[in-house]
Amino acid sequence: MADNSSSPVLRTPFMTMMRNLVIVYVAFLICHPVFIWYNWSSFQGNMAGMVWPMLKGSLVFDTAGIMYIGGLYMVLMMFPFHFKEKLWYYRLTKVILVVLASAGVLMNLVDTVYFPYTGCRSTLQVLSEFSGEGGGQITSIILKSLADNWYLVLLFIVMVWLLCRLIKIPAILEYRKTYVYYIVRTCCLMLTAVCVVAGIRGGLAHNIRPITMSNAYQYVKTPAQAAAILNTPFCVIRTLDNEDMKVPAYYPEEELEKIYSPIINPDSTAVFRPINVVVLILESFGSEYIGAMNTEIEGIHDCTPFVDSLISHSLTFETSLANGRKSIDAMPSVLSGIPMLKDHLFLTPTIMAKEITGLAKELGTKGYYSAFFHGADNGSMGFQSFSKVIGYNDYFGMEDFVKKPEYGGNGVFDGYWAIWDEEFLQYMCDMLGSFREPFLASAFTASSHHPYNVPERYQKIYPSEGNLPIYRGIRYSDNALRLFFEKASGQPWFNNTLFVLTADHTNLSEHPDYQSDYGNFRVPVIFYCPADTLQGRRDAIVQQSDIMPSVLGYLGYDRPFISFGENLFNTPDSLTWAANLQNGLYSYYQGEYVLQFDGENETGLFAYKSDPTLKQNLKGTQPEVESEMTKKLKALIQQYLEYMTTKELVVNQ
Repeated sequence: MADNSSSPVLRTPFMTMMRNLVIVYVAFLICHPVFIWYNWSSFQGNMAGMVWPMLKGSLVFDTAGIMYIGGLYMVLMMFPFHFKEKLWYYRLTKVILVVLASAGVLMNLVDTVYFPYTGCRSTLQVLSEFSGEGGGQITSIILKSLADNWYLVLLFIVMVWLLCRLIKIPAILEYRKTYVYYIVRTCCLMLTAVCVVAGIRGGLAHNIRPITMSNAYQYVKTPAQAAAILNTPFCVIRTLDNEDMKVPAYYPEEELEKIYSPIINPDSTAVFRPINVVVLILESFGSEYIGAMNTEIEGIHDCTPFVDSLISHSLTFETSLANGRKSIDAMPSVLSGIPMLKDHLFLTPTIMAKEITGLAKELGTKGYYSAFFHGADNGSMGFQSFSKVIGYNDYFGMEDFVKKPEYGGNGVFDGYWAIWDEEFLQYMCDMLGSFREPFLASAFTASSHHPYNVPERYQKIYPSEGNLPIYRGIRYSDNALRLFFEKASGQPWFNNTLFVLTADHTNLSEHPDYQSDYGNFRVPVIFYCPADTLQGRRDAIVQQSDIMPSVLGYLGYDRPFISFGENLFNTPDSLTWAANLQNGLYSYYQGEYVLQFDGENETGLFAYKSDPTLKQNLKGTQPEVESEMTKKLKALIQQYLEYMTTKELVVNQ
C-alpha cells in the first residue's frame, strides 16, 4: 500500500526512496556482526579498538554495494515520465528492491558460512570453482549447509519479511502544472545520479577511483577484519571483469623449484647495517625525459638537470624497466617485490586475504620505523590501504599536510590531484628529521601527472616547451627534487641513508626508441648513498621488483623472504632479468634479448638493445636462446600464479 504518513514531503518518491534505502542499509549492517560472530575464531580476539573503524568501513562498502544493486530501483523511481505515476508501477519498484535487497542479504549470509573455507569474500569466481561438480552433488551440499545453519536460514526469512513490511511505496501525488513535475523529477534524478556515483566511487573528488576490496585495509588491519567490513554483492560486482586465476601446469613441482624460486635467501656472511632507506616513486618519470639515461641517443628532450647530476654520483643500470603501466602497479612491484604479472591482481579477494611482505614489514623486524608519503587525499589510489597491508607504521597524506599551515595548507593544492611536489617534499624532509633512526620512508610524487600544470609562480620559469605538455611538469618536479635533496643534505640523518629513485610508469612519448613494447616500460632505477661509493652504470637489467631484494641485500638483511626479483648486489650482470605484462602478452628480458609469450606460445624474440623499436622479429633464429628464455619465463609465471593463489607470500620462520 502507499505510504500515507502525515507529511506530503515524506510521501514523495524521492523521500520514500531514501527511507527505503536506509532500511536496506540496516539489513546489510546486521550481516556484519553476524559474520563476525559466526567466524569469531578467525579474528583471534584481535578486535581491540576496531569497532569504530570497522563500522566506518562497513558503511563505506555497504554504500557502494547498495548503490550497485539498488541502481535500477533508484532510476525507476526517479525517471521523470508521467505515465509511470500509477500504483501498479510503484508496487513493481518495491518488488524489485525487495528482491535485490534480499539477494544481497542472502549472499552475505551464505558467505558468512563459506568464509572459513576460503578466508576471503566470494566473487563470481566461486561459480567456476564448482563448475565441474554435478548438480546433484551441489544440491546435497546446499541442503546440508541449510540444515546445519538453520538459524541463519531463519534469520534470512525474518529479514526478508521485515523488508517486505518496512519498504514502502510513495503516495501518488498530483501536480497541477506538468512542467513543475518534470523540473522537480529531473532535479531529483540528477541528485540521485550524484549519490550513486559518489557511493560507488567512495566520494566525489575527481582523483578518487571507484573503491575496490583493497581499500578495506584503510580501515582495518587483518584479512579477517577486511572480510568483515566488505559485503559480498560489492565483491561480486566489483570483480565481474576479472579473469579466473588459472595456474598453468608447465612443470611438475620438483622441476619447477629447480628452474625458479622466488624465495630469496640471505648471504651466509651477511652483517646487517642499520642504514636509513628513502624510496622515491616519481610520477611519470620515464627514462625518455632524463638526459643522463640517454647519452647515446640523439633527439632526447632532457628535462631533468637535477636527476642528471644525481645520476653522476649514483649507481644505475644499462636496462631499467617498470613492471607495469599504472600507478597502482608500482607500489607492489617496488615495495613488495610483487610485479603485476596478472591483470587486476590486487582486486581479487584471494590476494587481499593473504599476508603480504614488503620492505616495511621485513625492516620492521630490525626495529625500523616506517612511513609512506603521498600528497593526495589519504584514500587516493588505494596507497594508504596497501601501505598498511605491507607493514608501514604511518601514512602521511594531504589531510596531514594541511594540519601544518606553515607549508601552505590547502593553498598549495594543485587543483586536481595533490599538494604540489615542492611543498610536499619539503614537508616530508622535515618529517624525516623527526623520525627515530633507523627509518624507512617512501614517497609517491604527484605533480608530473596530467594535466602537467605548474604553480603560478613557476609559469614563466617553466613555460610549455617542446612537443609534449609533460615536459614542463617533469622539469618542475625535478626542481622539487633538487630542493628536497638540498635541504636533506644538511640534516644529520642524510649521510646514513640509502636513496632509491624510480618512476611508477612511463607517460607521453615522442622519441621512436620509446614507442615500443620495450620503450613503454623504460624507467630509471637509481641507487644513491652519500657516504658510499655506489656509482657508475652496470651493464645489467633491473626491474622495479628488484628494488626490495636489492635494498635488503645492501643492508645485509639476514632472513629469507619472498620476492619476484633479484638482489642486484650479488647477481652477476649476465644473470639479471626482467618481466612485465601488457595486454595479455608477457615480455621477458635477459642478456641481449626480449622474448614475448602469450601464455601458450612464443610470439617474438627481439634484440632489444640494437633494435629498441622491436621491428625485427628473430623468432626461430636463436633456438637455444629462445628455448632457455621460454623455460625460465614459464617457470616464473607458474610460480607467480601459484604464490598468488595457493602458496604463502611470506616465509614463516
